[in-house]
Amino acid sequence: MKILCIGRNYVDHATELNNPVPAEPVIFSKPDTALLRNNDPFFLPDFANQFHHEVEIVVRINKLGKNIEEKFAHRYYEEIGLGIDFTARDLQDQLKKKGLPWEKSKAFDHSAVISKFVNKEQFPDLNNLNFRLDINHETRQKGNTADMIFSIDQLIAHVSKYFTLKIGDYIYTGTPAGVGPVKIGDRLQGFIEDEAFFDFEVK
Repeated sequence: MKILCIGRNYVDHATELNNPVPAEPVIFSKPDTALLRNNDPFFLPDFANQFHHEVEIVVRINKLGKNIEEKFAHRYYEEIGLGIDFTARDLQDQLKKKGLPWEKSKAFDHSAVISKFVNKEQFPDLNNLNFRLDINHETRQKGNTADMIFSIDQLIAHVSKYFTLKIGDYIYTGTPAGVGPVKIGDRLQGFIEDEAFFDFEVK
């Protein structure tokens, strides 16, 4: 399986990081060793000083596909979940200034939190889906998929031009504004609408 992530898919998030709004999806990947499952704690690594949370809707691919047309993209996933793309922000800034790849700041072990998954039919409209991240019972990030620059189906169509999608692959669809640092002792809880999807601590 592979983890494909979309950067800068919400205008407000691109703006808060002083990045241009993309004309097409920004794609990066993480290895399977990046996954953090089952509400396991996130242990802060020691190779950077600032680790930011980025909460995202995640889709799990259920069908082999290549060069998928947007109108058929909905057939390639049945479930959605919630994830966090942890980012070593200070390290990423250093790498970007040098024109180097970001992998060390984005794809490190346990940088991809993944929640439970539910059938997408549970929600009446995937293009109008509220989600949020609470830290220590205070909402830090909230978003709605209506504000995505590129919808889930558009992302699947675009990504599949470059990468064959396989059963079990994850697509992290981008984060809204409000990213920020986490610290030891923080409790992170993620919700789609009002249903809890993950609940874990930083250690």
